[in-house]
Amino acid sequence: MAKREEQARVGEILDRLGAHYPEAECALRHDDPLQLLVATILSAQCTDRRVNLVTPGLFRKYPDAAAFARASLRELEAAIRTTGFYRNKARNIRECCRLLDREFGGEVPPRLEDLVTLPGVGRKTANVVLGSAFGIPGITVDTHVGRVSRRLRLTRNEDPVKVEYDLMKILPRERWSIFSHQMIWHGRRICGARRPLCLDCFLNDLCPFPARASRTSGKRPPTVVGAAHAGRKTRTARPRAV
Repeated sequence: MAKREEQARVGEILDRLGAHYPEAECALRHDDPLQLLVATILSAQCTDRRVNLVTPGLFRKYPDAAAFARASLRELEAAIRTTGFYRNKARNIRECCRLLDREFGGEVPPRLEDLVTLPGVGRKTANVVLGSAFGIPGITVDTHVGRVSRRLRLTRNEDPVKVEYDLMKILPRERWSIFSHQMIWHGRRICGARRPLCLDCFLNDLCPFPARASRTSGKRPPTVVGAAHAGRKTRTARPRAV
């Protein structure tokens, strides 16, 4: 596809996303940057709905970075237990807030370079905070943004950081944050991982994926069953800084 045609396609994708999801926003409830930072750390391998059930009581008990920094690890673990991987998350939150208290006066810094130095914080979390708490454009590449971007052929990469850089090259900077929210909503409502609703999708004519999916419909990957797999317990990886 010629460069000019591809630019027009990307522009049309942005226009349609804007028309269908004009109200798209961060689903994590928060009142300030610190609350959003903590909520985003908790959201790793956990639903936003579950996080939103946990955080009101959590933020009443720990109203600022200093309170999180002084927290008993056991009590903090108990408060966030239902979000999963609570030991690792509690440790990251406390260490993150200790660093905030020590190096940044208890305030969340509005710079990606500073945010990614915090325990438990990677580029995805940093971009969520920058975009939703500070209004600074950033592309958040979660599982939905990555999946939908690959299906739309906006990127061919699997690595979230590489996807982020690919999208930065083709999207207007002022659209980075809202594009991320709109793609997340689209991934949840239409372009699901297992059963995308291609026939109902308003991006169908701009997307190569329906044609590829139709060629492979009905085919299932082979299942390997044998002595090497029988009775083996699978390990679930701990959430890394995201």
